[in-house]
This record gives sequence, C-alpha cells and structure tokens, in this order.
Amino acid sequence: MARKGVNVIHAQCDPELVNDRSLPYTAYLVEYESNGQVCYDIAAGSKMVEVFDHYWDKYDRVIRMTQTEGRCNPKLWNDPKGKKK
Repeated sequence: MARKGVNVIHAQCDPELVNDRSLPYTAYLVEYESNGQVCYDIAAGSKMVEVFDHYWDKYDRVIRMTQTEGRCNPKLWNDPKGKKK
C-alpha cells in the first residue's frame, strides 16, 4: 500500500547518496529489513512520520531513518525521473 505524499527517490541504493545536496530537505535515508537483508532507500514526504508509516506498512521492520544533506526546497525540487514538460 503506497501512501499519498511519499516519494521514493532512490530504491535499494547506496547509502552514500545521502550526501547529495540537490535532494529536497524533506528527504530521508530509510534503513529497513526486507527478507532478512538490510536495504536502503531515499524517500521524501511532507512529514517524517508519513515516510515512516509508509515503510512500516510495507516492510514491518524500519531500523533507522536519517535526514539527508538535501538543501532544495521541496516545492522547487524536480524529480530527475519525473515527467518532462
């Protein structure tokens, strides 16, 4: 079940992507367990609790959430994999 307002920017990615300053400041590195393996995603939402709830509902095992080094205003951030006008 995907929650409205949660955008998974990078799925199963390298945790070093947390240092990307072009991310929105509402982006979090989510460390979770899936099938006995630790995975990392970078996800953004309007509130941290929305991101947490999304991962808790999906995987039932959230280990840690850390805010990224993102500096961009979420309203001005353009998703690189989003639709082009």
